Amino acid sequence: MTVHFECTDGIAVATIDNAPVNAIGVAIRKGLAGAMDRAAELGARRLVVTGKGKFFAAGADAREFDLAPAPPHLDEVLARLSAFPIPVVAAINGPALGGGLEIALASRYRIAAPGISLGLPEVTLGIVPGAGGTQRLPRLVGVAMAVSMVATGKGTDAEAALAAGLVDEIALDVLAAARELDDERLHASVPADLRPAPAADDAAIDAALADARRRSPGQVSPAKAIELLALSATLPIREALALERRTFLELRGADQARALRHVFFSERAAASRGREFPAPKREVRTAVVVGGGNMGAAIAYALASAGISVTVVETTDAARDRADSNVRRLIEQGRSRGILTDHAASALGAGIAHAVGYDGLQPPDLAIEAAFEDMEVKRKIFRSLAAVSGEHTILATNTSYLDVNRIAEAIPTPERFLGLHFFSPAHVMKLLEVVVGDRTLPETVGYAFSIARRLGKIPVLSGVCEGFIGNRILSRYRQTAERLLLEGATPSRVDAAMRGFGMAMGPYAAQDMSGLDIAYANRKRADRAEALSTSVLDRLVEEGRLGRKTGAGWYDYEGDRASASPIVEAHVERASADAGLERRTLEDGEIVERLLLAMTMEACAILDEGIAKRPSDVDLVLIHGYGFPRWRGGLLHHADAATPAVVAGRIRDMAEIDPSAWYVPPLLDRLASVGGTFKSLNGAGTPDAL
Repeated sequence: MTVHFECTDGIAVATIDNAPVNAIGVAIRKGLAGAMDRAAELGARRLVVTGKGKFFAAGADAREFDLAPAPPHLDEVLARLSAFPIPVVAAINGPALGGGLEIALASRYRIAAPGISLGLPEVTLGIVPGAGGTQRLPRLVGVAMAVSMVATGKGTDAEAALAAGLVDEIALDVLAAARELDDERLHASVPADLRPAPAADDAAIDAALADARRRSPGQVSPAKAIELLALSATLPIREALALERRTFLELRGADQARALRHVFFSERAAASRGREFPAPKREVRTAVVVGGGNMGAAIAYALASAGISVTVVETTDAARDRADSNVRRLIEQGRSRGILTDHAASALGAGIAHAVGYDGLQPPDLAIEAAFEDMEVKRKIFRSLAAVSGEHTILATNTSYLDVNRIAEAIPTPERFLGLHFFSPAHVMKLLEVVVGDRTLPETVGYAFSIARRLGKIPVLSGVCEGFIGNRILSRYRQTAERLLLEGATPSRVDAAMRGFGMAMGPYAAQDMSGLDIAYANRKRADRAEALSTSVLDRLVEEGRLGRKTGAGWYDYEGDRASASPIVEAHVERASADAGLERRTLEDGEIVERLLLAMTMEACAILDEGIAKRPSDVDLVLIHGYGFPRWRGGLLHHADAATPAVVAGRIRDMAEIDPSAWYVPPLLDRLASVGGTFKSLNGAGTPDAL
């Protein structure tokens, strides 16, 4: 964890060495400052900065995130680097992200290796670039490109960077190119700090602000970053750099940055959980997906995108043709949106075959069932799959609610069986619940984590219960929302309150999107007779109001435009009267609080039962599967912000009013009694630490 220095023939080289990604901690900052000192002492005619291994530098050292900034600060080091009398060349050998790209921006000349990524992802951590990124970048590439990178956190590649002027050349051997660079060309290059301010671009700024409000309503850092970028056109650079630094420090210690750091570390921890299980003995090369509906087609697309050869199995010729159409539709969507090139689209389509029945199938490495949520249908499928499986085949169900252990009873080798619960659309959503059955072997779980890594998914371990982690919490959320309707709320009022909190969608708009018939079938399957007799949802389904797909659900639809429905409001008022409740006005704050308390209550039960292993897993499930605002850190991080003691007290208040629906979960009660936090359980692994 240092900066290596050497000087030969007047060319000094400072190599950042902090495996695995050359993160920039205090030792690296000191090393860069020391390299400038040595270069000056030796009278070097140029200083080359590069990285050891595969990375140039990938931003700040995560281990320092929650510590007070320690000198020398990166902005100070780079202010000196940008004005250093010895010209500095950035030999960008690998990804340059965050502070790594800011080092390159402060250099006089930049040489990049082909295909590498360059970016400023700070807004994804609730902060802004703090060492010149918002000021030097627009001086090199203009405001429009700078705002497209900084406001979203999305990077660019070396080739696009060269075309835009972000880098000066591309070379296979960047260090050799930096050594051989012509002195005249190097000295002719003007450092970013000495370049004219970029031209103002109000249209790009306004569009970026509108996009940020749409993508991340409530998140502060994107708007702050955009404001700083706009100021690059009007404010003297030293003044703007000082403002950038103040903004960075202000945001770094704020709640949103802490929440986003929590999510960042939780995602890393989830990915690393695979190390707890045996590594797969063979690579998954072939897969069978049974069921080619919307979910099955999307799973097949995701597998094929990862280079796995897929066969989609259906029961009839007509069903096979529909499955083929579903897959082709997804591929065409990818092509039309620029996600797939024509060549990639053709290759992906060629990697997905279709079959009717199981005859002639070769034993696959992986078989996933994605059929209708019916226990006997799924058990029948697995009896057929077992007959065509090899001794190495991993068998997985994509069930959303059903008992994985009961499905496993149909399989001769339940040790190679588990749940892989994808979220819709499966080729887009990053969450994957890995549901471990009573007889699932650790080796099988190891395969699941390997598959998740290949698919770019965030894997979360779950035990077996109805709905696992996410859908079980969702059920409680929806039950509480229905109670709010009975007491006086409307679907639009509940949805607006939750959008104001930061949810991507409210519960009623989300249910219209997925289809009311799905929730109806789940309730009937679970035999919740008491709910069936009074539920507004059931009345809507019986009238054929199934959501967007029928043009009417909780809302009326005209194209994509939703509007409140007088029919639904009449059903709601009738249900309130049937329940003997006098309707009242519910404020947004009460709506949000009750829904969050209900979800927290269920999450605590899930943790206490061992269904979820860590509170951070619950946070990831809610963020990546259900649209919980990332910048709030997830459900249980948000509860920690209020403190478990306060949350327990509010639930206790609710239980006094309605003890049939509310109780203080034992885990929450234990945390509250000792002043503990959910965060304290993440390292412990299970709530048994209490």
